[in-house]
Order: sequence, then structure tokens, then C-alpha cells
Amino acid sequence: MMNMLTMARPLCRLFRTVRLVLIAGLAMLTPALLFAASPDDCRIGSYLLDDGSDIDIAPSDGDTLRWRRFDGTTGALHPQADGTWVSTRGWSKATDGVIVSFAGCDTIRFGKASGTRRKFDVHEVVFHSHGTALAGRLVMPPGSDQVPVVVLLHGSETDSGLKYYSLQRMLPARGVGVFVYDKRGTGSSGGKYTQDFSLLADDAVAAVATARSLAGARLGRIGFQAGSQGGWVAPLAASRTPVDFAIVCFGLAVSVIDEDQESVELQLSEKGYSHREIRDALKVARAVENVVTSDFSSGYAQLNRLRSRYSKSRWYADLRGDYTWLFLPKSETELRAMAADFDWHTPFDYDPMPVLRSSHTPELWVLGGEDYEAPSQETRRRLNSLIVAGDDYTIAYYAKAAHGMTLFETDAAGERTDMRYAPGYFDLIRDFALYGALPGQYGDAELTRPRVVARGR
Repeated sequence: MMNMLTMARPLCRLFRTVRLVLIAGLAMLTPALLFAASPDDCRIGSYLLDDGSDIDIAPSDGDTLRWRRFDGTTGALHPQADGTWVSTRGWSKATDGVIVSFAGCDTIRFGKASGTRRKFDVHEVVFHSHGTALAGRLVMPPGSDQVPVVVLLHGSETDSGLKYYSLQRMLPARGVGVFVYDKRGTGSSGGKYTQDFSLLADDAVAAVATARSLAGARLGRIGFQAGSQGGWVAPLAASRTPVDFAIVCFGLAVSVIDEDQESVELQLSEKGYSHREIRDALKVARAVENVVTSDFSSGYAQLNRLRSRYSKSRWYADLRGDYTWLFLPKSETELRAMAADFDWHTPFDYDPMPVLRSSHTPELWVLGGEDYEAPSQETRRRLNSLIVAGDDYTIAYYAKAAHGMTLFETDAAGERTDMRYAPGYFDLIRDFALYGALPGQYGDAELTRPRVVARGR
């Protein structure tokens, strides 16, 4: 699921406190009623079908589009010569029998159902954090009622959130506003791409202030939703500005180094390797991690010794982790040359627990038991300890879900193909934004709710 550019999900560098620069120069444009995330493809949008359901159409790889439903089903749309689109199930190549067509920019035919584009109140904006211009967008359900607003925070991806984040339409279609922005160094925003959690948290604080200003009298509750690497950033941002909630999806309550170690252990244990073999593999992974955390300047002698010692071991070819796999086969010369490409100020040793222990913000954590990129076992244990201590945390645990809260099928070679999102996943996000709690059941999620009286609240 990662390549050299997107593997930023795990990597972090020097955690530092950066003084918040106040927002300046809000450049609000006239609200738009017809929302399209991709200016060159008016088919992008949310549609209300005549069977009462919603379908979201988003950009995807190459010339394909991706559809998503709130129930978690999804597929890719492939263009045909006759102007129709053929759907394939999940991220597989298997057709699902659905044929899709568009009539102009406002109507869709999805299988046997027809639908019309939903219209939202949309404000485009440029805001500033630490002197950097960031491009944002507030998307509100039509009307004048107060609604909660979710500020979407990025993971490690370098893609544009403004272009690709489908929650900016899926949540407003269910009565929840969204503020989405391109993080620094991506999309239409200025600045340089970074994994400095503190700086990214300040950007998120600036985004909240911007969303408050734009929403005005319509603002109800406001808080964060963050996935993956954003799970380190959202609680940090919530400690710096008052928000009503934070939702962390497939994030971690451990360090970036621990993330890779836990990933190695989970993957190899599921392949049936012994405790001793996994212990040896973890030593190799640690040597790789030491090279990376040194900014590729040291640790090579130890790494080379361990590679030479264990390269013939039966587990060696299966050693991946979250980012060890990328660097393990590289020579010292190749690794040293990679330093400039990974100069992201990643705080590898950042411990999120002090921030989580001191939090006064109700937080929902959505975790997957089959998440190779952000293994959840230790994170879940730590969050449970905070709940026992009386803190306001809620855990939704999907035992069979992978990173991204996707359910997958595994082929004979052990390769996974994601097929859909876990049932109830999108409902979790909506309900916690609306209520600050989870009043129902959400698919097969195992829910751990906070105690009745939360400490210090």
C-alpha cells in the first residue's frame, strides 16, 4: 500500500514546540452551491439516489473514478468506449455487475438507480500558519441550522486533501459540516512537505480557527478527524486549542519506531514464525531503524553485520515492517543517497502518551486488528488504561480490519486485496461528531466506552 513517497505514514523527526502564528488574510470567496472537488471533472460529487441512498464519486488512479457508500461498500469505475463506466469490487479487478453513466454534471445512473447531485454550501479559503499559505474549503449541508464541523487532518500522504478526501462530501450529505485543507507542501498549499508533528498541529489549530470563522452562526460542535499519521497530530492540536472532540482512525499511541517493530512482529507471527525467529528479525529491523533515525549518517556497520548473519534465514524474505522493507535491501551508498529524499523532520521517538494522559477532549479511536501499518495491540492496551483511569476515550475495534478500516481477501500467496470498508465505520465518525458518543452498534466493532464520570471533566 506504500511507495517511496507515501510511506511517510510512519516516518517522523525531531519533535519541537513551534510558536503559533495567528491566522491572517482570510481570503473567503463567494459560497458555491454546486460542489466539485476536481475542477476538471464535474462528475466528482455526492449523489442522492432514488432508492434513498447516497453515492459518492471521487477521483482515483489514472482515468478511473471511485465510488463509496456510507455503508462501506466501494469500487472503482473504469471508462468504456460507449461513455459508460464498469465497476469493479473494492480494489480488486473483479467486476461487480454495476454499470454507471452520467448525464452532464448533475445526474447519475448507478446500476438500476438514478440520482441527482447534492448541493452544499461551499466556501473556498486561503489561511495562514507560520507564514505559509494553506488552501482550505468549508463544506456545509444546505440550510441555516447549526451543525457540527469536522476538520479533516492528513495522514502522511503527499496527495491533495482538497481533491481526494471523500469525507468532505459524505459527511455533509449526512448533516455534518467539513473543513478540509491541503497540508503544507501538498496540493494548492504553500510551504515544504514535513512530518514535524508540532508544526502540523499548529497548522491544524489554524484550520480550526478558520473553520470557526467561516461557519459563523451555523457552527455547532467542532473537532478533528485524522487517520494514520494524523493520529499523532490531532491530539497534539487538541491540546493547543479548545475543540469538542477528536476522532483518530487507524492511528497509534506509540512511537514511530515502535510502530515498525510492532508491524514486524505482527506480520511474522501471522506467518507462523517462532518467538526466537521474530526476536532475530526485530534486531535486523532495529538496525534499519537506527540508520534511518540517524538521518542515514550512521549505524551501517551493525546493519551490515546483521544482514550478513541472517540473510539466509527462512524469515528474511518476509521481513517487512511498516518501513523496514524499503531500506533493508539497499546498500550503504544507496541509503546515504536517500537522506535528502527523507528530510522530513520526522520525530521517530515522539511519545504521544503525555499528551493523551493530559487530554480534556473526548476522543474516539477506531482501530483494526489486522492493521500491518499501524498495529493496534499496544495502542489499544494503552487507551484502555486511560479509560480505566477515568479519561474520556472511546475505542471502536474492528478485529478483521486493515489499515484504512478496510476488510480484505487473501489469495493463495498471502497477498491481500481490500474489498470494502468495515460496516459502521463511517457511521462512527458521523455519530461521534454529532453527539460526542456512540449511541448504537456499528457493524461488528467491539466498543469500549468511557466511564460514566470522566476524571477532570
